[in-house]
This record gives sequence, structure tokens and C-alpha cells, in this order.
Amino acid sequence: MIRQLIPAIALAGAAVGQAHAADLTISCGAVGAELQLCKEGVAAWEKQTGHSVDVVSTPNSSTERLSLYQQILSAHSSDIDIMQIDVVWPGLLANHLVDLRKLGGEDVVDGNFQAIVDNNTIDGRLVAMPWFTDAGVLYYRKDLLAKYDQDLPETWQAMTDTAETIQQGERQAGNDKMWGYVFQGRAYEGLTCNALEWVASHGGGTIVDDQGEITIDNPHAAAALDQAAQWIGTISPDGVLNYTEEEARGVFQSGNAVFMRNWPYAWSLTQSEDSDVRDKVGVTTLPHGPDGTSAATLGGWNLAVSRYSEHPDLAVELVKFLTSEAEQKRRAIVGSYNPTIKSLYQDPEVLAAVPFFGKLYDTFSHAVARPSAATGDKYGRVSNAFFNAAHQVLAGDTSGEQAVSGLQHELERMKRRRW
Repeated sequence: MIRQLIPAIALAGAAVGQAHAADLTISCGAVGAELQLCKEGVAAWEKQTGHSVDVVSTPNSSTERLSLYQQILSAHSSDIDIMQIDVVWPGLLANHLVDLRKLGGEDVVDGNFQAIVDNNTIDGRLVAMPWFTDAGVLYYRKDLLAKYDQDLPETWQAMTDTAETIQQGERQAGNDKMWGYVFQGRAYEGLTCNALEWVASHGGGTIVDDQGEITIDNPHAAAALDQAAQWIGTISPDGVLNYTEEEARGVFQSGNAVFMRNWPYAWSLTQSEDSDVRDKVGVTTLPHGPDGTSAATLGGWNLAVSRYSEHPDLAVELVKFLTSEAEQKRRAIVGSYNPTIKSLYQDPEVLAAVPFFGKLYDTFSHAVARPSAATGDKYGRVSNAFFNAAHQVLAGDTSGEQAVSGLQHELERMKRRRW
């Protein structure tokens, strides 16, 4: 049974729990093939165990999804047993989540990337199981680069120049819908990921450093935002200011963009039979600024069990199944979701399905973390302030210099009230 979660406090009432007789309820994302893969994994567990599970989908926007979860958990609702949570949420939601080591065993995370395990461990409690990891990557039309005799760009400026050249050529050839670059430009968590990559790759730091010091007000960060603003209306459509992952993928996969910033999940979809760019796509590391190195924001999602579940032990069993090596391998091959289990990056079947997993291993294992650890339960407000400032620059409402200066003061006020 599949239901769409409605972002309203009313959902957190008992009525939802009475609406079905399933043993468990799990919420899964619906970006790309996420929901289908989740349904398939759950169905395999149901067949194996005889239990029944309700699968509910959540908003694609991670900002909206977090708000929904916070409503449900604050109401101490038992309606959702298992939640798919972002890599930056363990600290925000920890008080509402069970200790998976306590219920699942000390060896429950053996073989996973230690950095993700550490990220998901709050005050000694493992509050979320690694499910798939992520880092931003650059998709490109390898056929168009060859057609126009262009090299793969290593810097943002080179990407800008190449995008302009190919966009102009394709439009002159009759494709007036062609754009040079699409990305996630809506004012939401996805823009935090994109803008952090721009800033870090220009040598502008990570908004707040590991010691909790606010570092955003610097010329490199300002230059990074100013450069991105120049893309709007030139190599990126004005509509990119409202793009999430799927809007960007839609443009790229229909053959109307040269470059796209997205997560690895988009690979399998660009290679599907109904894709207009099948066998025409390459994937590489993101470009960098003149004073930095390539930076990819650490992404990824985990599975957590609500403290208010009526069946926590059973919920942990489902989590263990869905995050197992076999299930992560299936998801990597079918949906190009990055495993959190290290051994799968040497698996021949995985590498045959997603060749860039091997080539970009360092990108995935050394991605730049958002400052959720340093800012604790204030991270949501920090990110909100950052993506709003970045969006104002993209929209032409302010300059990069003004934005980072104003953001510095705003974050300092937050910090004075304690992270």
C-alpha cells in the first residue's frame, strides 16, 4: 500500500494509524527511482518474513521533508516507524530516534564508511543506519563536447565558456531550447549543497568551520556566488531559480542541457531506454575556482527508527535488511545509488553497471560536509540563512559581497544564542 504524506500536523494523529493494518510503516523519498527501489526492497522483506509494511512517500524537497518529520515526531506519533533521513539530520532528530546498536547489535554497521557511522552516532547512540551515500557530480554531454572539439572543463570558468560555445552552436543549428548548465537553484537544502560546492571550490571555506567559527564573509565566497549569478539567463534558464534535482534532470535528460550538477542517482535514469541522452552522457568531478580545488558536498540518506514506534524491534529488522550488503548492491546496480559499504566499490557487477563509482571513489569518500556537526540543532536555521542569501545573489537582488557580509552577521547573532 502506497500513500503520499501530506505536510500537515493533522497527519500525526491516530487516525492515520487506524487507516491500515500493516505491521510497520516506512517513509521513503520519491526522487528518481527512490520510491520504486524502496517498494521492491520492502516487498522482498515482506515475502521473506510474512510481515506487512505500508510505504509512504514524502516531499522531494528535503527542507519540506524535515519539517514534516519534525511535526510527526514532536507529536510523539507512532504512525511512522521508519524514516529516511538526510545525512545532516541525525543531530536534529536524535532525541526522537532509537539506538540501533542497542536493538540491532554492536556489529550492525560493520563494513560501512566510518565517517558516516560517526556522523550518525550522537552522544554514543547510533541513531541512523547508513543506506546510501552521495556527493555532487558533473554530468556532461560527451557527444556535444566531441562535436565542438571542447575539452572536459576543470574550472568553473572553463565550464562557463564551454557551455556558452555549445549552447550558441546548438541554438544556431535549430535547438532553441538548449541551455549550457542546469543545477538546483531553488531556495532549499539543495541550493545549500550547490552553493557550498561553489564556495569551497573557490577556497572560501565551509560557512562554519569544524570549530564552530563562522567563515563565510570572505572574498573567495563572494566571488563564487557572483560567478554563479552570471549563469542565470545566459547559460542557465531563469527557471533554474526554482529547480530541484528532478527539474534539472528533466531538462538534461530531454537533451536540452550541456552540463548538469546532480547526484549519482540520475545516472541510471539518463541511461534508461526512454532517455533522449542514453549513451551520450559522461560523469566527472565538479569544476573548481581559480583559488581552490574541486569540492563535492557530502550527501546521502539513512534509515532511522522512531522512539514512538509500537514495534521498534521489528522495525530494526527491516532497517537491517534494507541496508544489508545484498540490498545495497541491488540498489547500486539498478538505481546507481552509492553504497555505504566499502567492499561494494570493488564489486565487478557494481562497477560494470556504474563505471564512475570506481573513478570517482575519492570524490565520494572525501566529500565536503555541511556544517551540521558544528552547529547542532541550529543547522536547519544556518542552512536556511545560507540558501536564502545565495538565492538572493542568483536572483540579482544583492551582490556576493553584500550577501556574505549580511550572512556573517546573521550567523553571529545565532551563535550568540548558542549553536
